Amino acid sequence: MDAVGKHMILELKDCDRKRLSDRDFLKDTLLSACRVAGATILSESFHSFPPYGGVSGVVIIAESHFSVHTWPEYCYAAIDIFTCGNNLHPEKAVELLVRELQSRDHSILELNRGILNSPGES
Repeated sequence: MDAVGKHMILELKDCDRKRLSDRDFLKDTLLSACRVAGATILSESFHSFPPYGGVSGVVIIAESHFSVHTWPEYCYAAIDIFTCGNNLHPEKAVELLVRELQSRDHSILELNRGILNSPGES
């Protein structure tokens, strides 16, 4: 049985508040995370939300997507990394994101998505 994708869910707490509200910093950081994982970037969209300056952003990659949602008022970021195939290194992206957002308390949940029988198996 093979999984069609890997989904990494990051709970980043006690992060740097200024970085969590800086749309350009978050965009650059998420794009860097895609690159370090070896992903093929197709498009991106980021938006800031007043009054606290939270940011939501997504990078569409040929192999699926990376997304971020921040709550600076709680020093918290929720990040999803969904990759398909076996050629990417999402764990490298995780290391970069934890470091760049300066999370002092984080957890990571890793899921295999679409666990399917190989062709010919029942």
